[in-house]
Amino acid sequence: MPTRREVLTWEDVDKLIDHLIPQFEHEFEAMVLITRGGITPGGMLAEALQISDIFTAAVDFPAEIENEKQREKNRLLAWPKFLQFPDEDLVRGRRTLVVDDVWGSGRTITAVKNRITAQGGVAYTCVLHFNPYRSLFGTVRPDYYAAITDAYIVYPWEISRGTENILLRPSDF
Repeated sequence: MPTRREVLTWEDVDKLIDHLIPQFEHEFEAMVLITRGGITPGGMLAEALQISDIFTAAVDFPAEIENEKQREKNRLLAWPKFLQFPDEDLVRGRRTLVVDDVWGSGRTITAVKNRITAQGGVAYTCVLHFNPYRSLFGTVRPDYYAAITDAYIVYPWEISRGTENILLRPSDF
């Protein structure tokens, strides 16, 4: 993990979205948002691009090993387990934008893209941040990305919002 952390504001995210929009060379007929990181930027892009067919994909790379170090090594070798994925009929023959917040190793978004392609769809990948230093795919990059980073990014939707952060006003009593 990189030691440098970058905490973004909503204004930072708006700028990243604004940087992405002019890059798109195609109109997309559908969008697949990778849970959970892709939901917020995907929703923002869907609104801006007026895409109404929006689906989700949840992917896990299970590794059933007790030893933490060995588990992480085995996770890199594990086949993806799709916990949630759109039916083949929903992506077949359609230009589909696959959205996540960050391309770290690239495994999740690549697995989703490959499954859409196997189902007869045409998939394009899109992230807010691309980390080429962690990518497991050599020179392969996302089709669209707003920024390159080597930092651990903390997005505004990841900041703790538990009840301990709620301020009560006198009118709440």
